[in-house]
Amino acid sequence: MYDLIIVGGGPAGLTATIYALRKRLNVLMVSKDLGGKASWRLALPGVEEYHQIIKGLEVVDKFKTELEYLNFARKMEVVEKVSQKGDGFVVETKNGENLETKALIIATGTKQVLLDIPGEKQFIMRGLGYSALSYAQLFIDKTSIVIGEGELALRSAAELASVGTQVYLVGPTSDVLGSAMGKKLAAADNVTIYEGYKAIEVLGGEYAEKIVAESLGGEKVEIAADGIFVEMGLTPNSQMVSDLVDLDENGRIKVDCSAKTNIPGIFAAGDVTTLDHEQVLIAVGEGAKAALSAYEYLLKI
Repeated sequence: MYDLIIVGGGPAGLTATIYALRKRLNVLMVSKDLGGKASWRLALPGVEEYHQIIKGLEVVDKFKTELEYLNFARKMEVVEKVSQKGDGFVVETKNGENLETKALIIATGTKQVLLDIPGEKQFIMRGLGYSALSYAQLFIDKTSIVIGEGELALRSAAELASVGTQVYLVGPTSDVLGSAMGKKLAAADNVTIYEGYKAIEVLGGEYAEKIVAESLGGEKVEIAADGIFVEMGLTPNSQMVSDLVDLDENGRIKVDCSAKTNIPGIFAAGDVTTLDHEQVLIAVGEGAKAALSAYEYLLKI
């Protein structure tokens, strides 16, 4: 039996694993990959890697490299389900293994809601990204497109409008535009809103350069920009513990300020939790916190 199993290999999971190793815990990280969404890095024409000012990716890369050499501390598998067994837990993997542990950290992150339109997969992270909040600093004096219907799209458009020359917001509903942020964007000189439009195609050469959008009435427009962001929302990867721990209405794991769930011995960190802001540096910090909380829990049992 392990002291601690960490499910997920993104920024939170990697950090938690390294911290647990340094506490000399018998720890195993179980994940289908190392790095998670942090491995996605938006490439833009004329923007070199070293121009991307500050990133938690340097921390993630260091931990990722460290774990690549520690075969005993990682298992590259998909976790299907977590269940309780006595005072501990059983982690069931897709290939049928049942791994027993005294404590557990869920750091499985989220998956992006995709547009599923022609050209999207072709240009992913080549001019087309999924986190305007992470890359807004690259759009000083540039134009951008934000595609989305809800509050996340508004927030992203506002972030880009604060630095860019022009933002095209495609798809918001009248309800969300009636909010305080929606009214502020509607009044901004450098924001153009295509209310109710749907993106139907992404076009470009080496990088994404423009989209084709269609109105409810069937009118089509082409919109060009230096970069495109899809902000349709995020789906938390919490299904393996959905019948075990408390989730909010969006499926995120409820945690307190110490990364504890409602089940003693189960902790959670990163984007899969109810904490705000999907940022690498925040996930790194939450992963460290979860590992330290799990360590304190293990000292007492």
